[in-house]
Amino acid sequence: MTQVATRPRRLPPDEVRALLGEPEPMLENKKIDHIDAFARRFIAHSPFASLATADAAGRADCSPRGDYPGFVKVLDEHTLAIPDRPGNRIADSFRNIAENPEVGLLFLVPGMSETLRVNGRAYPTDEPDVLARMRTEAKAPVLAIVVEVTEAFFHCGRALLRSRLWDPASQALADELPSVGEIAAAQFGGDIDPQHFEAVLEESYRKLF
Repeated sequence: MTQVATRPRRLPPDEVRALLGEPEPMLENKKIDHIDAFARRFIAHSPFASLATADAAGRADCSPRGDYPGFVKVLDEHTLAIPDRPGNRIADSFRNIAENPEVGLLFLVPGMSETLRVNGRAYPTDEPDVLARMRTEAKAPVLAIVVEVTEAFFHCGRALLRSRLWDPASQALADELPSVGEIAAAQFGGDIDPQHFEAVLEESYRKLF
């Protein structure tokens, strides 16, 4: 890995704005304080979202969330609910939300270049009526994250277009990376067998659906 001799120069906000220029007034006005009909429909078609949180000290974390399209439920125009499906039980997001309720969400719909961003304040719930709305194949989550929406807006598709994220040819990039088993063996050391690790992980994946 290349070592950087000195840290890059830190730009003050006024210099950043001078380099970027001012946004078009129309773009600033696109931000609304609720989930409108267009955002509701987008969320209903989204099978994947990223949840950004931070602890009391401002240390940030971003967690992937995914399930069937519409897994995030719009309870009303100011409230979302995100099911907490079985995972690694580390609970970084819950720990951060307990210290700092401010969160950010980024919703994606496969094949669509535009994304939906939603910001708000979150808290955990075990409310039975909320959890029942998230039942899949007779299974309801034991917890959900409720987000009180303060801001929602659509983001242009430049990033996804540049990344060619939905281009099938881009999937070939995965072939250039080590397998998750090889990564685990290198990072954790010990007697981890990469193939056994991947087999166990694959079995856990099969139980998701």
